[in-house]
Amino acid sequence: MERENFKSKLGFILVSAGCAIGIGNVWRFPYVTGQNGGGIFVLLYLLFLVIMGIPVLTMELAIGRASKKSAVLAYKKLEKPKSKWHIHGWFCILGCYLLMMFYTVVCGWTIAYFVKAAMGTFDGTEDVTMVFGSMLGNPMELTGWMLLVAVIGFGVCAMGVQKGVERITKVMMAALFVIMALLCVHSLTLEGGQAGLEFYLLPNFDNLFNNPNALSLIHI
Repeated sequence: MERENFKSKLGFILVSAGCAIGIGNVWRFPYVTGQNGGGIFVLLYLLFLVIMGIPVLTMELAIGRASKKSAVLAYKKLEKPKSKWHIHGWFCILGCYLLMMFYTVVCGWTIAYFVKAAMGTFDGTEDVTMVFGSMLGNPMELTGWMLLVAVIGFGVCAMGVQKGVERITKVMMAALFVIMALLCVHSLTLEGGQAGLEFYLLPNFDNLFNNPNALSLIHI
């Protein structure tokens, strides 16, 4: 059977971006940045992206284009006879499984919050912490949202690369960019928005050097 490819370069770039942009980059990054140096933390983050991210990305793309196989089979095809590089492919797959255990749960929280907001659960009087704690204390609810995310993911993949993954990702990534832009503009109009922007972007060397964990957090 002929292997399906992406229909456009834009689709490939957006899918790659969707895989590379972790939840931590949106969820944790702003306050972690502010607590650990502000603008200087961002500069170091970008520096490490160039130093470490580009070589790793180039290596991964080169292996994929040369082998056109899955993680394990790619190493088996490209490795020297009797070498054991294909074992690394199994660790890659294991890492993906471990990541999905996290992402499916958090994505389930997101869908749950969307539904709860649409139903009026967050009407301004409800304690958000209490709602979240109640959800965490209900294993059946958590499992249900997680399974819904898994079913949606399998459904998109079952539609194929072009009709499923590429087409859906184009819409979702475009929606993400629009939502992020609206949130940025809205945040600046809130009370204390200017102070928040200064906390986020102004360099703070004291926070960077006085926090022993600051540099280790750049990996998020």
